[in-house]
Amino acid sequence: MRNIRSVVVRISLAHQSRVRCIGERRMRPLRAFERPCDASRHGAGPATVREKIAEDVSVFGVRLSATNLTEASELVERSIRERRKVYICVTDANALLAARQDATLNEIYRNAALSLPDGMPIVWLSKLLGKSGVERVRGTDFMRTITAMSCGLGLRHFYVGGAPGTAAALSAKLITAHPGLKVVGALCPPFRELSAAENLETVEEINAARPDVLWIGLGAPKQERWMVANFDRIDAPVMVGVGAAFDFLAGTKPEAPKWLQRSGLEWLFRLACEPRRLWRRYAIVVPTFLCLSARELLLRRLMKVQKV
Repeated sequence: MRNIRSVVVRISLAHQSRVRCIGERRMRPLRAFERPCDASRHGAGPATVREKIAEDVSVFGVRLSATNLTEASELVERSIRERRKVYICVTDANALLAARQDATLNEIYRNAALSLPDGMPIVWLSKLLGKSGVERVRGTDFMRTITAMSCGLGLRHFYVGGAPGTAAALSAKLITAHPGLKVVGALCPPFRELSAAENLETVEEINAARPDVLWIGLGAPKQERWMVANFDRIDAPVMVGVGAAFDFLAGTKPEAPKWLQRSGLEWLFRLACEPRRLWRRYAIVVPTFLCLSARELLLRRLMKVQKV
């Protein structure tokens, strides 16, 4: 028993040391594309708008929301009705691991109105760790749900992101599927970093269209940094970063079958579709996620033994 307790103490100290290192890591200066607004000049920043609508859980030190598709959709409707600005992140395993290593990005997820778990492995791990309230909310499904309810509410949508033509194709597909859908704009910014002038022009075009929901498909973590950097400049009450959902709903990339999504193998389907682009990502993400998960579960088991 003494040996087990010694192991637990060593693991706990190592874990605390790692967390301190992340928090104390010297942060690189934010680029112009990423720089947050001065809250003293623009009013309350993102850290002051997060509404407690769901239990917060932590996976690898990154905040996730223990919520579901219905509750998340209700937050969007309520925020628009009350004209209360929020931003929402959709967090998959790749984003989770990136935030674990980047204190600035971790703070962005922590301050979001919702940090939606997008990935069955994240949900399974959360449940094994005793966080039973976590449910998967795919960015694509979230976008479908908000779009479907928009016609009756008269919500106005704007799309930013994707390859050239993707945002326009997305809006056309959604309008066809949902007659009466109000799409007020679509932009495909260049993949490179925007200059301050280009970013301001983008913000002004969005605000001129007066959207209720601004969908961002720049990919993580670029889209999360952009939402926070422009939070106080954008007038839209709701911003949502959904990444590849643009391609799936526009039909420019195939979506994994439902059974693969439910079995946690959607990543394998995406790898088979885009091996050259994604093999490096998954060669790192998959084994890293598995190793960290094993460590978390072992630590939890040892802590239980210590209490006994």
